[in-house]
Amino acid sequence: MKTTRLIFALAAFYGITVLLLLGLFGEAQFNTAMPPAITHPEFYYGFHGVALVFQLIFVLIAIDPVRYRPLMLVAVLEKLAFFGPALWLYSSGRLVEGGPFFGAMIDGIWALLFLLAWWLARPEEEGGA
Repeated sequence: MKTTRLIFALAAFYGITVLLLLGLFGEAQFNTAMPPAITHPEFYYGFHGVALVFQLIFVLIAIDPVRYRPLMLVAVLEKLAFFGPALWLYSSGRLVEGGPFFGAMIDGIWALLFLLAWWLARPEEEGGA
């Protein structure tokens, strides 16, 4: 369980840090670094708000992985929801290498780590840790 807790605790810390520092307080910088400028700030802030709430789910999982094991698969989907479209947009030439692209690739790594954590947290009778 130690590895599972560590994975989700690190994911929550990383997510909160990135979303607060680069997200909620970074709209002005995002507008200058990634043209075109944000034309619908409600989507920008809505995305960051929902993503921040999801970090609290990672904290819950880190606290009690056995109880919240079913949520681990939902957490995988949360990561794939950004990774998959970003990969598709990049492959079709609609997303350049930069902050959002690299952030999505990091989410792909987290998705794999969350799958590992889910597998490690399986009940004892299934051979879990």
